[in-house]
Amino acid sequence: MSLKPISEFSSSCCGATAKPAAPTGGAASRKIRLWEATLFLVVLGAGWAVYRALPQAAHALTYDVFGLEAGSHFAAAVEFFLYDTPKVLMLLTVVVFAVGILNTYFTAERTRRILAGRREAVGNVLAALLGVATPFCSCSAIPLFIGFVTAGIPLGVTFSFLIAAPMVNEVALLLLYGLLGWKIALFYAGTGIAIAVFGGFVLGRLRLERHIEAWVTAVRQNEVEVATGPGSFRERLQAGFEAVRSVVGRVWKWIVLGIAVGAFIHGYVPEAVLAALMGKEAWWSVPLAVGIGIPMYSNAAGMVPIVQALLGKGAALGTVLSFMMSVIALSLPEILILRRVLKPRLLGSFVGIVGLGILAVGWIFNALL
Repeated sequence: MSLKPISEFSSSCCGATAKPAAPTGGAASRKIRLWEATLFLVVLGAGWAVYRALPQAAHALTYDVFGLEAGSHFAAAVEFFLYDTPKVLMLLTVVVFAVGILNTYFTAERTRRILAGRREAVGNVLAALLGVATPFCSCSAIPLFIGFVTAGIPLGVTFSFLIAAPMVNEVALLLLYGLLGWKIALFYAGTGIAIAVFGGFVLGRLRLERHIEAWVTAVRQNEVEVATGPGSFRERLQAGFEAVRSVVGRVWKWIVLGIAVGAFIHGYVPEAVLAALMGKEAWWSVPLAVGIGIPMYSNAAGMVPIVQALLGKGAALGTVLSFMMSVIALSLPEILILRRVLKPRLLGSFVGIVGLGILAVGWIFNALL
């Protein structure tokens, strides 16, 4: 079986990354940079003014322009949708731009060099933290797994990285902070990292290396192509703009769909019903939420508006976090992708351990909060 290079996997799943333009020199280059900086600041200022005016604009459109009846379910859903859609998309654009620049400092090759030779325990923690800081999504699992295995990184450390990278998504983390506050964002990050460290440590202790597909272990390290990041600051800025074009252009439909679901929940689902299904009193609400989340397919950013609506209706924090994590970390596409490199026993162990960690998060937070 021939191995695709990492760049081919990444461009087919996560959106191709444009090559940085060759840097130019002299006064012309400085003039372009000044013009770009001025335009960027103007757009940023205008965006901030629009962002501040969104609540009044959504209210005016709902009741003055559309003439909807105040207090009706439909009006509440429409106002939620008109307010959250531009708000989330604007926040997403700013966050993705900043993260796109930061991610240029965390290439796959640099991550492999940092983790290579690390022992378990310390390596698990470091791998989980690097997973949060890196741009890799679940569709990058195959090339990353191959690269880590061929670099001699222990299996448990590799899994800590692969669990944390999609689960604790840096874009979703900053969106949660902007929409719901630092406490929920901190709960999300802390529990996701804990699951990644615990899951990777347990999988490493089980000694399941023989359950990696044979074609993976047969790959020589120099057969795995690894892209290098940009060097100059201007190239890093270009990487930020490219991240916006690629990521926002790829996920905006999921964002709008998530907001639409959140608007329906906000306008039509009674608080008593949601509290009964996802409240902390019912022990089975957490496994029910995880069971519903696994067959779903959405990115972390698309889940944030749904999380916002569920919490606003009185759903328990632990249940909602478990639901979000199951959609992100244990979705069927993620499992099917990993099946190409893991034999059934190792894949089943991965799903079982991560699933138990997510259930524990839900039950513990529901009991404590």
